[in-house]
Amino acid sequence: MSERNLILAIETSCDETSAAVIENGTTILSNVVASQIESHKRFGGVVPEVASRHHVEQITLIIEAAMLDATVSFEELSAVAVTEGPGLVGALLVGVHAAKAIAFAHSLPLIGVHHIAGHIYANQLIKPLQYPLMSLVVSGGHTELVYMEAEGEFQIIGETRDDAVGEAYDKVARTLGLPYPGGPHIDKLAMNAVESVDLPRAWLEADSFDFSFSGLKSAVINKVHNEKQKGREIDPAHLARGFQESVIDVLVTKTLRAIEKFPSKQLLLAGGVAANKGLRQRLEQEFKQSKTELIIPPLSLCTDNAAMIGAAASIKLKQQSFSNYALNGNPGLDLEQS
Repeated sequence: MSERNLILAIETSCDETSAAVIENGTTILSNVVASQIESHKRFGGVVPEVASRHHVEQITLIIEAAMLDATVSFEELSAVAVTEGPGLVGALLVGVHAAKAIAFAHSLPLIGVHHIAGHIYANQLIKPLQYPLMSLVVSGGHTELVYMEAEGEFQIIGETRDDAVGEAYDKVARTLGLPYPGGPHIDKLAMNAVESVDLPRAWLEADSFDFSFSGLKSAVINKVHNEKQKGREIDPAHLARGFQESVIDVLVTKTLRAIEKFPSKQLLLAGGVAANKGLRQRLEQEFKQSKTELIIPPLSLCTDNAAMIGAAASIKLKQQSFSNYALNGNPGLDLEQS
């Protein structure tokens, strides 16, 4: 095994085809991402069959590009890592089969990685992680508070009961006639709006760290329909600001409460919605004087990419926790068991 611990990582869980080479779990030698947004935009969301087809077309080229950018050979690699789940099963299978083929051909250890573990460990590429820590995971399919007492140990203390926050953003954007993906468009409108439409916040039970955004999404839809029935037009920017303020208020308040109950040295922001300017600004403001260090990844490591999968895989490489050739795409993979 190479002393440099070089991992070739592959990510194909949704609509990005990505491959990266990571050194010692902390240094990005390459991180190549092919996005499919333009293909899915006309459908208003990701079409699984279209996503799988694009992965098949791109995967070999992306892996070759990642190896070339990193200037390493397959013989120098320590392991091959791949997103095992969760995600779209057809998309996952493309990456899993590519990883298995490379691992078999070059007699390399194979490492299956949980997609959310990847998002969390993307922060390891920014600075060393200190345990215990808390992670706020916000993406198109996940909204979770994950407490980690030690390296590679995950405890989900709060999760969404209905819509994930990114999903709510996309549905509200569709209601406002904004293009897919909706998150960046709502964020931009909200940040420039001068007024805010008052919208509800779902706090759930007093001691719960769970989230619910379905009611908020419905409130936005009802507001738009009611105004239209009265022959009035509602300013999309004001509504976007009200929606974003409600989302951020709940996310940040519950995160602060979670850290009170589970004291943490660091708070990691993770997932595609971590790119949201409003959320980043509010967290920076709240944690300015806090003993808990806030780590927010750069925009390039918020959305799906293979570098984060390589970072998470480095923990399993250290523990010699490898997968066998029965590895399969697992859309329902459990973070706490992974």
